Amino acid sequence: MTHDQMTLFAVPTAPTESQPARQALPRRAVRTRSAPDDAPQAALLPLQLIPHEATPAMTDNDPMPSIAPAPDDTPDAIRSDRLWQLDGWTARVIKNEDDDGWAVEMLKDGEAEPALVGPWTMGRDKKNPKPLDQAAFNTLVKTATEVLQRHAQQAHAMLHKSLTVFALDAQWDVRLDITPDEYEPFATLSAYDEAGDEVAQVRVAPDFRLNTTSATAWIVSGFARPGGRGPFDD
Repeated sequence: MTHDQMTLFAVPTAPTESQPARQALPRRAVRTRSAPDDAPQAALLPLQLIPHEATPAMTDNDPMPSIAPAPDDTPDAIRSDRLWQLDGWTARVIKNEDDDGWAVEMLKDGEAEPALVGPWTMGRDKKNPKPLDQAAFNTLVKTATEVLQRHAQQAHAMLHKSLTVFALDAQWDVRLDITPDEYEPFATLSAYDEAGDEVAQVRVAPDFRLNTTSATAWIVSGFARPGGRGPFDD
């Protein structure tokens, strides 16, 4: 085969890329990563450029935002010279009706009447009352609480009485429990033996006077209702 014949059967080679063709490749690569022509314009924008309600950025000088407390039924605390309202108590400095001085009353939330009313110190000007403060308020709360506790103990003692007597060669614990009622108040008289077991119980008038004599007579009578059988007996 001659040289000319070999040239005829030679496989044609790809044209050599020119320098401008090689420089166009990056531009084609950029076009392949772009969105289709019919894509929404907003998709081509960076995220931060999409229109939205922007929140102003905080700076070091901006105050911290306050969080409003949840509404509740607790009254707001009040601290003034003549009125304090805090922790379920209200302290109020009032004019003393008996003289030219001042008085203070303590009212517990939910109560109609004050738990404590007492004299209050005059101020430095000898005319106006001394302003209330935290220390004075704490003392008033402590005193008023003790007064309420004493009243509760006295009320319990009036409604529930008990004594121990000896009758029929045995020791008895006799109790009288008064049930106050606006229309039909009554009292319950009960007897307990030495083992603490209830032996008898009857209903009596709310003004029944429990003492050693009446309790002993009730036991000796076989626990019959004092004064005879009444409408409260079963």
